[in-house]
Amino acid sequence: MEAGLFTANNVWMMICTGLVFFMHLGFSFLEIGLTREKNTINILFKNVFIICVGLLVYYIGGFNLMYPGFAEDSSGIFSFAGFGIAPPENGMTPEYADGGYTWWTDFLFQGMFAATAATIVSGAVAERIKLGSFMIFTVIYVGLVYPIVGSWKWGGGFLDAMGFYDFAGSTLVHSVGGWAALIAIYLLGARIGKFDENGKPKAIPGHNIPFAAAGVLILWLGWFGFNGGSVLSADPELTSLTLVTTSLAAAAGGVSAFIVSTLMYKNYDLTMFLNGILGGLVGITAGADQMSPNDAVLIGVIAGAIIVFGVALVDKLKLDDPVGAVAVHLICGIWGTLAVGIFGAMAGMEQFLTQLTGVGIVGAFCCVTAFIILFTLKATIGLRVSEKEELEGLDEHEHGMSAYPDFGLNEH
Repeated sequence: MEAGLFTANNVWMMICTGLVFFMHLGFSFLEIGLTREKNTINILFKNVFIICVGLLVYYIGGFNLMYPGFAEDSSGIFSFAGFGIAPPENGMTPEYADGGYTWWTDFLFQGMFAATAATIVSGAVAERIKLGSFMIFTVIYVGLVYPIVGSWKWGGGFLDAMGFYDFAGSTLVHSVGGWAALIAIYLLGARIGKFDENGKPKAIPGHNIPFAAAGVLILWLGWFGFNGGSVLSADPELTSLTLVTTSLAAAAGGVSAFIVSTLMYKNYDLTMFLNGILGGLVGITAGADQMSPNDAVLIGVIAGAIIVFGVALVDKLKLDDPVGAVAVHLICGIWGTLAVGIFGAMAGMEQFLTQLTGVGIVGAFCCVTAFIILFTLKATIGLRVSEKEELEGLDEHEHGMSAYPDFGLNEH
């Protein structure tokens, strides 16, 4: 391979790494925008903690747990290549990863993905989870659960052997976070005031919708790295196709969600519009490199509708998800994974059933492990803050500061 091409591939991957890192600002803005002023510091603290600790646990063992190099006669379920990230002899040469990038770039790009799974949970449990409990959960889930699931496909494990396909993580990233979010909000219970005495959901408005909108647009930008980097080189045809399908699905998801929600609720709901964009992005992620532009638009349209009905379903089940994480990352993640079997290059009943099997296996594993971690925390140190802390705000009680000390905002 020419040195220039190797360098170009590696530079593109590093740019994509930066874009995926930038997504953590997008998640932060989205979460604080859709929640109340009194919990802003708490949410920002969680998001900063996630990226810092996520990188460290991925360095300590997560990377080698996710890419262990399964032996030929292994089951492809569990293997571990050891602690740390010492590069192999060819790690900085075109012999590594078909010349797409170096070992160091490989680690950093994958490490940015790892933290995303816990960020998804952060938004769903906002405004009522104990910070200490969330931090313990993050270390275990990002350090063990996420890389084990990732190894089954991206690390060459048994899902890969059976033909399961997930290009950039509709299942391996988004539903891994989405399943944990579902278990967490079930064990936590709803925020005070979310449901009235008859069980009907009541809106708890976010305090800064401009931040939420900025967050979604930053996430869309970051997704160019999330999906574009998953080509694992700067291949001109595949990267450009991937960015086109990613953008079209996002746009179609947003338009679909706002039209469906307008027809159902008779108003132009910006938050539905924003979550529809995210739903389209999550939906295209499993097959962004395989879809035609027409397929991408259709996948986005269906994802946008799923968002509206998914949010309504979560409310109907008396679950409280302040940012719509379950509808966006779990339900649209499942849809995107199944869409590979409907529209993708290998579309057909066999591939659809393979995709469905993969979704089921990952869902079962994530639900069981998330439940064990969270239920143990609930039974020992507790998951939820006290009623007084929740009503007065986590910023004051867990951090001793306000996000807007000079604005004179008083929230009750």
